[in-house]
Amino acid sequence: MPTILGQNQYGKAENRVVKITRDGATHHIKDLNVSVALSGDMDEVHYSGSNANVLPTDTTKNTVYAFAKEHGIESAEQFGIHLARHFVTSQEPIKTARIRIEEYAWERIATSDANSKFIGADEVKHSFVRKGQETRVTQITYDGSSWEVISGLKDLVVMNSTNSEFWGYVKDKYTTLKEAYDRILATQVSGRWRFNWTDDEQKMPNWEKSYEQTKKHMLQAFAETYSLSLQQTLYQMGARIINNRSEIDEVRFSLPNKHHFLVDLEPFGLKNDNEVYFAADRPYGLIEATILRDGCEAKIPMDLTNL
Repeated sequence: MPTILGQNQYGKAENRVVKITRDGATHHIKDLNVSVALSGDMDEVHYSGSNANVLPTDTTKNTVYAFAKEHGIESAEQFGIHLARHFVTSQEPIKTARIRIEEYAWERIATSDANSKFIGADEVKHSFVRKGQETRVTQITYDGSSWEVISGLKDLVVMNSTNSEFWGYVKDKYTTLKEAYDRILATQVSGRWRFNWTDDEQKMPNWEKSYEQTKKHMLQAFAETYSLSLQQTLYQMGARIINNRSEIDEVRFSLPNKHHFLVDLEPFGLKNDNEVYFAADRPYGLIEATILRDGCEAKIPMDLTNL
């Protein structure tokens, strides 16, 4: 039976680039993991092995590093936009470029005050420690005329030690879970949000401010929602973002429920008054949903594993 070629793409994955910006004695760090995927007129390389339309993946790697110097890294989104535009506009066979970026945050190490015995310790502005909170991510897709920018974060662990309940659920003969009227609610947030900036005629968002504000609204909603279910909290997190950030039309969350179970201390003659818990890493409930601005279409993939 004859076969035909389906969707295909190629590129260089996970290019680690660290850009140091030196502002006198004050230094700034951008630490990215950049993956490039290109698609277009690539039938012949699959059918006959002809590389006539193929830009080597090694060249895409070199472009990432060269652009870090030529354009700097203002934000992960802006850097990805520069790369995607370049690949599509400079190579005729390339019709679509998809750039995925993970950003690893650093913060300055606090140094001694001016009275320290260590000379100049109060002026050190070039030492950093990796932040351990979350990894920032973005995906930029460009087809020569329109843009799709989906940003977000992963591995952000949050917890409410109270103001969470879970009761009134369906029960059958296999149900052993006891209803909870005061429980720990913890999750490891993986979230993505899609911007409504799609072409160069529109005003581009301030990517850095947007990320910080989106994260702020998401965390405030988590903290301020009296939760009767993780689903309710998830919806409030997404709704808070949509209602406060006009540049975002869609949010999708994948929230594993980081279960904390009260330890039975009665065998030791002790009463456990919501104080001592066993933190279970698996199995875990997994709550996922998309929140949309009214009238908008969902475009973020349901599976965030590779996004």
